[in-house]
Formats: sequence, C-alpha cells, structure tokens
Amino acid sequence: MAACFPVESAAPKARLSSQARVVWGSRVVTVGGDAPVRVQSMTNTDTVDAIGTAIQVKELAIAGSEMVRITVNTPEAAAQVPYIREQLDRMGIDVPLIGDFHYNGHRLLTDYPACAEALSKYRINPGNVGKGDKHDRQFGQMIEAAVRWNKPVRIGVNWGSLDQELLAALMDENSRRDQPWDAKQVMYEALITSAIGSAELAEQMGMDRNQIILSCKVSGVQDLISVYRELSNRSRYALHLGLTEAGMGTKGTVASAAALSILLQEGIGDTIRVSLTPQPGEARTQEVLIASEILQALGLRSFVPSVTACPGCGRTTSTTFQELTKEIDDFLRAQMPVWRARYPGVEKLKVAVMGCIVNGPGESKHADIGISLPGSGEAPAAPVYIDGEKAVTLRGDQIAQEFRVIVENYIEKRFGTPAVAQVA
Repeated sequence: MAACFPVESAAPKARLSSQARVVWGSRVVTVGGDAPVRVQSMTNTDTVDAIGTAIQVKELAIAGSEMVRITVNTPEAAAQVPYIREQLDRMGIDVPLIGDFHYNGHRLLTDYPACAEALSKYRINPGNVGKGDKHDRQFGQMIEAAVRWNKPVRIGVNWGSLDQELLAALMDENSRRDQPWDAKQVMYEALITSAIGSAELAEQMGMDRNQIILSCKVSGVQDLISVYRELSNRSRYALHLGLTEAGMGTKGTVASAAALSILLQEGIGDTIRVSLTPQPGEARTQEVLIASEILQALGLRSFVPSVTACPGCGRTTSTTFQELTKEIDDFLRAQMPVWRARYPGVEKLKVAVMGCIVNGPGESKHADIGISLPGSGEAPAAPVYIDGEKAVTLRGDQIAQEFRVIVENYIEKRFGTPAVAQVA
C-alpha cells in the first residue's frame, strides 16, 4: 500500500530585491521588495506623433499597464515628450512614462531638460551608450540627468546589443582558463557583468541603489531562466523580466509564459513585459492582457474576475456554453475600468461557465457564481450556483442575458459600498 504524506500547496517564493519608486504627479508605483509584480508595456507609435502616442499610452494604461515605455530616439521625439505628458494629464491618465534611450540618450537628456523632467524613468542600454573613452562619460551624463531630476533608471542589457568590448575581454579571459566555458556561458557572464557593473558605476556617480532596476534580455526561454537565476543570486537590485523578441501569436505567448512563470515562481522578477509582435490588426494591448494573465494564473495578482470554463467534448455539441463564456468574459473585461473604482475587490471574483452535468455543478460550487448548461441529451435547464448553493434554474432562450443580470446583481450585493444610514 502506498505511503500517505501531506501535500503542501505550491506558492511563489518571496522576492529579495530592493525597492524603487517610480513617480508621476500623485501616482507612486513601488517596484521591488514586497510590492506587487508590476506590468509594463511599450508603445509602437512614432513618438513625434504626440497625439497618437498619448492615445496608445492611454489604451495600454486602461488595459492594465502600470508603466508605459516610449521611444526617445531623436531631438524631435524628445521635444514632444512634455506634450505627450500634457495630453495624458488632460485625459486623466497618470501612468508613469519611461523614456527608452539608445546611442544619443546623453545628448537628448542634456539638451531637452523638459523631456528629462516629464519622464518618470529612463531606460539605459549599456551596450549603446558609446565605445572606448566615450562609454563612461556618456553613461555618466545620463546618470547625472537621473540624479538631477530624481528619476529611477532601468539598466537594460540585451544580448542583441551587448557591449562588444566587454564581450571580447571576457572571451580573452575565458581562453586562458584551464577548462574554458562554452560560448553561451561567456555570453551569460557578459550580460550579467554588464548589468551589475553598470549599476555599481551608477552608484559611484551618485545614484541611489534603490533607484536602479536591472534587466538582461534574451530571446531563448532556457537562456532567460539561466541568466536571471544567476543575476538574482549576484545582486539585490529590482529586476525587470521579459523575453525579448518573443515573437508573434501563440509562439510569443507560450514562450513568454513559460520563461516568466518559472522565474516568478522562484521569486525572481519585479516588473514584467510580454514583448509580442502584434499580428495584423491586433491591438497593442494584447501584450498587457497576457502579462496580467500570467500574474493572475500564478496567484500573484488579480486584475479581472476569472472565468472557469470547460473545453467542450462530445457531451457538449451545442455551442451555447462557448458563446456564453465569451459573452461573460468580454463583459467582465469591458466593465473592469468602471468596476475597479466602484467595487473594490471585484477582480477576485470567480465565475464558472460549464457545458454539461459531469463537472458543471461541482465547478460551479467552487466558484463564487457559476452556471451549468445543458449538454447533449440533457434536460434544457441551467442551474445557477451562488456561493456554493443552488440559487435558481434558468430555462428558455434568454439564459445568457438572465445569467448576466444575476452576475451584475451579485457583484453589486457583494462588492458594492453599503449605503450609509441617514442620521435624523
């Protein structure tokens, strides 16, 4: 007979990183330490188009992005940053803006102080700040701007733009080892050395370590896991996670979810981005939704009510439950911008939409509110369960509409603010 033993429920490990504060106006986003893992995204608009960029930033923020990065690559783009911030403020969007700088960031932050002030954080790539004697000087100019304007920085290393001088030096050093590493190990070491070395240099230049976030972006799942495990072991800076150039559609989604989930479960990572190539006609906000779903699936954050639904089988030849599931899921997501303010805690709601009697009643009882639809050959009745108890049975052609009303009433009753009694 098999031995019995207690099974412990899995939970992500606690994070050990330092905390950084990203501020815009009254909005303070704490990153690292025991703060929630934050969702980040990036626009793909031409930053010179201030209106178009502001609109996309708004869309990303409404979708759940807690920080949005914009490209700042030319003097014309830098000049528009304050106007983008102004447009966002007029729309009531207080999401912090991150400036993404490469090659000429030192000049743009120096020559356009209004840009430097309007941004909430700077992204600096150590591989693209200059070579030789220029490297430290131009890097220092960017750190000087961050210190002057009290802005945090993300020192973001990418294996597609790695400091070639550093890589060459590490390869030379490796060749002298008794047992040389393979080329991939040297690449890992170059990424980590560049990130940590740049952070330490920034501290020497006057940067507060709690204003520094690190990232080491690669495009391979196993590579990302290996690099971040070692980066986490060797530093206590807040870490930004993301699989760079993850790809399009299913490939990018699955690869990002696989890599980020393993690291987050190990307590590694303080902000995340899912770097998807949008499919033709697909909204940029898709990357935000996937990042949010990853955190929610791991139990790290709650963004929208979760909908449990069966995949369907031969018992569920009717598409009714599929249509109802989609309608309810779309309805919940569409209402969240309003509900988030009106019904605190509603994002933790659990809804079940099931297709037949096999698992339907059981799943419905586990949810806060659930419905079990009739499968093939079953009686045309749909029992609704609320807080584990059967509340009503729906019949007829209006099941979807009636269930939606039940969901709305449940949310109002459970999460609505109780009326304050009038005092005579």
